[in-house]
Amino acid sequence: MQNKSGHSNITLYLILAAIVLGFILGHYYPYTALELKFLGDIFLNALFMLVVPLVVASMITGITRLGRIAKLGTLGIKTLFYYLTTTGISVIIGIVLVNILQPGTGVTREQDYHPDSPYAIHATPLRGGSELRLIGEGDNFYATDYTSKFIIVLLDQNVKGIIDDKAKATDRRIPIEYWVDAEGRKVEPDVSGRGVQVRLADKEFSFIDVLIGLIPKNIFGAAVNNNILPLIVFSLIFGAILTSLGEKGVPVVQLFEGLNEAFMKFIQILMYFAPLGILGLVAARLGQAELTLEGGFLTEVTRMAKYFSTVIIGLLIHAVFVLAPILFIFGRRSVLPYLANVSPALLTAFSTASSSATLPVTLESVEKKNKVSNRTAGFVLPLGATINMDGTALYEAVAAIFIAQVYNVPLGFGEQVIIFLTATLAAIGAAGIPEAGLVTMVIVLKAVGLPTEGIAMILAIDWFLDRCRTTVNVWGDSVGAAVIDVWERNGNVRGTK
Repeated sequence: MQNKSGHSNITLYLILAAIVLGFILGHYYPYTALELKFLGDIFLNALFMLVVPLVVASMITGITRLGRIAKLGTLGIKTLFYYLTTTGISVIIGIVLVNILQPGTGVTREQDYHPDSPYAIHATPLRGGSELRLIGEGDNFYATDYTSKFIIVLLDQNVKGIIDDKAKATDRRIPIEYWVDAEGRKVEPDVSGRGVQVRLADKEFSFIDVLIGLIPKNIFGAAVNNNILPLIVFSLIFGAILTSLGEKGVPVVQLFEGLNEAFMKFIQILMYFAPLGILGLVAARLGQAELTLEGGFLTEVTRMAKYFSTVIIGLLIHAVFVLAPILFIFGRRSVLPYLANVSPALLTAFSTASSSATLPVTLESVEKKNKVSNRTAGFVLPLGATINMDGTALYEAVAAIFIAQVYNVPLGFGEQVIIFLTATLAAIGAAGIPEAGLVTMVIVLKAVGLPTEGIAMILAIDWFLDRCRTTVNVWGDSVGAAVIDVWERNGNVRGTK
């Protein structure tokens, strides 16, 4: 045991060193940092490769160990209660902080809104699609880190361009995959005009759609797309059915138990290579920011210092003064040892900015190192990686009110209650992938009539804040597993008396 603990500490120190070295390379040697991107891609692909089989095997194993289906219902209620409570608390923290610190007061509206700028559209035959260019002297796009989550609007033609992820935007050119009119039909716009705007693509959110999405037409299609929530539902039902089959279900249960152990061993092996992968992820992302932002990433952080600080302070308050006491009081765990054991998962979350990609490491840290039962961790953690987004909810509340402050839009108590509700519920609907919060942000902004183009102001530093809030998301999942494990054990003891 001591040897394993020593090796675990070495791995942790190497991961910390990789993050520090990644920041140094990204800041001072950005071109070299970009060449290391392949290390991060390999590591991230390996993590995502494990997510689907591990979720299915872990959840089915956990459910079969519960025994009766009635226990599954109580476990689910406790889990949802914990997640909704902590997410709601995080949003309240964000709303209070942003109202006290007023980070948006006096901030210049830096955004890609060019109502009088001339533009030209050029076909790109080799790539397909086209390219929009600003041709006026001194006209530049404020940010260049746009993806297909954003759209270009030709203001004089009322035509929208879907940004192409496969090509790189510059400060004067943005690649377009195709153009659509107001009704969503594909069109070919005039090749020149005046007036463009970049804004976040509209996303309609419906809980009916979420419910329908729980039952996929093709379970393998959901697996291919890393659509975790329907896989969780399938695993819950399949595991519950296995518990009702008696002796006939035993070989299948043993198969999934063996698969679960094999995948956990796979994760342990993968963690040997984690420092290299994390070095590539951090260095390449910061290097990209240094090369695409005027003055570099630190200059942008300085310009947005109050907003940046508000989000970071809010996340720290939630992690240290809410989640840690919950772990100590309700989870009956010493905080520092528990934190040390889940540190690899937290550092992986910071590096990947994805709760889903981090899930294999989180399961290994919580089950193997912190000794949370598999039946609890196997249910709570995959569900948490999908719906428990404390950090994301806090960030969305802060960002929405920050944008209102920049635009001098007064928000009364009623509007802020709406922000509380929509940020909490939209965070539950956010996917466990990088920058998913940007997509659900439009729901919060639209709920109180704020301009979605305001998101362009925070885009340049959002990639870093995304890593911070993902780390808090994973910490919340890990604490939840310990708390619900205690609740389950206490319930079982009372049930046997």
